[in-house]
Amino acid sequence: MKENYLYKFRISLSMLIFGTIGVFVRYIPLPSGTIALSRGAIGAMFLVLIMLITKKRINKEIIKKKFFPLFISGVFLGVNWIFLFEAYRFTTVATATLCYYLGPAFVILLSPIVFKERLTPKKILCVILSFLGMILVSGVLEESKIEILELKGVIFGILAAFFYAGLMIFNKKIKNVDVYDKTVVQLFASAITLIPYCMLIQNSNTVSFTPYSIAMLIFVGIVHTGIAYYLYFGSIEYVNMQTTAILSYIDPVTGVVLSVFLLKEGMDINGVLGAILIIGAAVLSEINISVNKIRN
Repeated sequence: MKENYLYKFRISLSMLIFGTIGVFVRYIPLPSGTIALSRGAIGAMFLVLIMLITKKRINKEIIKKKFFPLFISGVFLGVNWIFLFEAYRFTTVATATLCYYLGPAFVILLSPIVFKERLTPKKILCVILSFLGMILVSGVLEESKIEILELKGVIFGILAAFFYAGLMIFNKKIKNVDVYDKTVVQLFASAITLIPYCMLIQNSNTVSFTPYSIAMLIFVGIVHTGIAYYLYFGSIEYVNMQTTAILSYIDPVTGVVLSVFLLKEGMDINGVLGAILIIGAAVLSEINISVNKIRN
């Protein structure tokens, strides 16, 4: 029983760490692609180091066999990060985080096509509540409030949610791969695929490394990726999936709370109602529904 509580605590701590990433990204003076690439590479190297220290072997045969879906899922992970980090720049951390958590709603909508699952009234209700919450959070109902940059941030957040949903779907379809092997490959794949993006699409003139920015990149790579993933994946096999799914919503709640109280990014009554609808619908969708997720 004590061990079970320990693993629940570790999952909760990992979610708490994930929930703070918006604050850190907000203060890294580098383009989103550079931050995402660094996070993937540093996080992957940290996990490989942990595996070496704990003498955990990488199953090369399984990785070779499942390489294509693992690599594509890594691409989804990297693109997901870029859109999320861009959302942080154009709107509040709370709004970006809540739009990002439309991911489960997208999974529900795609499940009849991908998993041949029936859309039950409960699932349809969760989707409706999620999108209604997104409308309230975005501020589009208040014409005097919404601005182009704010709307751009909302769109980036929704795009991040779409790729997050794709990542969840791939993870559910990739069977018989150790979670550490899967995560290391996905992180390296995300970093590799972001190299051409950073070189060809991203404006290189905006990249200026300083001791501060380098330290922040290392911190996010080690703490928000390596350590958080290690805590999460080292614990989920000891806690049932429904409990793990519910605990995962510590992440968006933390992001919203920090946005409002630490960054002083205001949230009106519509935003509060939207947050309740999005997070509430996501939690409701997890009850008796197992979705195998990797964290961002």
